[in-house]
Amino acid sequence: MKGSLIKNDDFDVITSIIKQYFDGLYYGDVALLAPIFHDDAWLKAPSQRRTLAQWLHDVEQRSSPATQTLAYQFKILSIDIVNEQAMVKIHCPLFDYNYIDFLGLLKEQGQWLIVNKMYCDINTSVQGVR
Repeated sequence: MKGSLIKNDDFDVITSIIKQYFDGLYYGDVALLAPIFHDDAWLKAPSQRRTLAQWLHDVEQRSSPATQTLAYQFKILSIDIVNEQAMVKIHCPLFDYNYIDFLGLLKEQGQWLIVNKMYCDINTSVQGVR
């Protein structure tokens, strides 16, 4: 997960952001999610595009996995960091979905933020996790 070209503190900060992302999803807490995304982030799935504001609204309006007592099964599959950019691949079982997310992060003005989220439900996909 960790290469020789990265600083440990960057890896730790990114890991912390992803943990906050998982907690925000699980508890449906947009106060946890909003600050880890750049304002102009877009969320993209095959044939679907949403702004950050649209997605946060959807998360806020739905019942959370925590209130449904669903298992907390999120996990980081990989983290690649090159200088001030990172790509994180995560597994997000959420409700009846089995998502794989690719989160793109940039470190700007000393702060790491998610600038892009691509995701798909591998239950409906031809290919699974490799």
